[in-house]
Amino acid sequence: MQKSNGIVLITGAAGFVGSYVVKEFLESGHTVRAFVRSSSNLAQLARVLGVAEEGLADVAGLSFAVGDITEVNSLDQAMDGVATVIHIAALFREAKHGEDMYRRVNIEGTRNVLEAAERAGVAKVVHCSTVGVHSHIPNPPANEDEEYRPGDIYQETKCEGEKVALDFFQKSRVNGVVIRPAMIWGPGDERTLKLFKGILKGRFPFIGWGKTYLHWVSVIDLAKAFRLAAETEIPSGEVFIIAGKESILLKDLLGKIAMMLGRTPPRLRLPALPFQVAGTLCELLCRPLGIEPPLHRRRVDFFTKTRAFSTMKAAELLQYEPRGSIDDEIREIIQWYEQHDWQVC
Repeated sequence: MQKSNGIVLITGAAGFVGSYVVKEFLESGHTVRAFVRSSSNLAQLARVLGVAEEGLADVAGLSFAVGDITEVNSLDQAMDGVATVIHIAALFREAKHGEDMYRRVNIEGTRNVLEAAERAGVAKVVHCSTVGVHSHIPNPPANEDEEYRPGDIYQETKCEGEKVALDFFQKSRVNGVVIRPAMIWGPGDERTLKLFKGILKGRFPFIGWGKTYLHWVSVIDLAKAFRLAAETEIPSGEVFIIAGKESILLKDLLGKIAMMLGRTPPRLRLPALPFQVAGTLCELLCRPLGIEPPLHRRRVDFFTKTRAFSTMKAAELLQYEPRGSIDDEIREIIQWYEQHDWQVC
C-alpha cells in the first residue's frame, strides 16, 4: 500500500456514495477536498460523518471546493495541490433530464476532470463507472472482460465516460483505474428505501417471476474499494468490478427482507411487458415537460435483468473483501431505517 501525502479530491462528495468515500479516506488519515456544487445538499455528508451541517467546516482533514464538473475553471482551481482524484460525480437516472444533459455530465464532465487532473499533474485518478455498462448478464457471473451492452441513456453515457477514462489511462496521459460498482445499497440509501418500505407495508409490486439474479454491494465496502484502488500500486488502465459476497435471486431477496421485517413476501405477481411499455411511454411524455415520470422503464428492468459478477480480480490485486454476507447487509440497512423512523432526511 502507498498512501499519498497530497490532497484527495472527491467529486460528487455530497452524494450517497461520495459521502461514504469522504468518510473512508478521512478515517484512513488522508486529507480530503470535497468537490460539491453550490446547490448541493450537504445533509447526507454531515449525517455520514456524524456532525451537524454547520459542523462540517470543523471536520479535521476536510475542506471544500465549490464547482461543477462541466465548468473547467472550477476544476482547475479545485485541483491545486491534489495528488489523487476520486471521480464519482455523475448524472444518475432522472428521466426529466434530456439525453444532452447526460452526455454533458457523464461523458464531457469526465473528460473535463481528467484533463484538469492532467494539467495539474495529479498522481492518480480512480474513475467510478458502473456494472450497468454490461446491463443484462446472459451467462453469469460476469467479470471485467464482459462485453459492453448498455441498455439506457444513463448506462450508455457512463459506458462512454468509462471509455474516455480508459483512453487517458492507457495512453499514460493520467495514471488511473476504473471501478465498476454493482448495485449499491447501504445505511441511509433513499433509493432502496422504497423497496424496504414497500415490503414493510405490504405494498411492494412483484413484477415478473423473480428468477433473475441481483448483485449488490454495500456502500461501506465500495468506499473501502475506492481507497484500496487509490493506495495500491497497480498498472494504469485496470478495471475492477466491486460487488458483495454473492448474488441472489430476486424472489429470494424479497423473501429475506420480508422475513427480517416480520412480513409475508409479496405474492401477487404481475407480467412485466405492460409495465415496460407503460414506463417507456411515461418517460417519453414527461421528459419534454421536465418532470419526473411516475413510472420508469428502468424500475421494471430491476425485475427482469440478471446481474451477477465475479470479484476475483479485485480480491487478488486490491485485497478487496466484503465485510459480511447479504443477510448482514440487509440487517444493517433495516436497523438504520428503524433508527431513523423510516426516513432518509
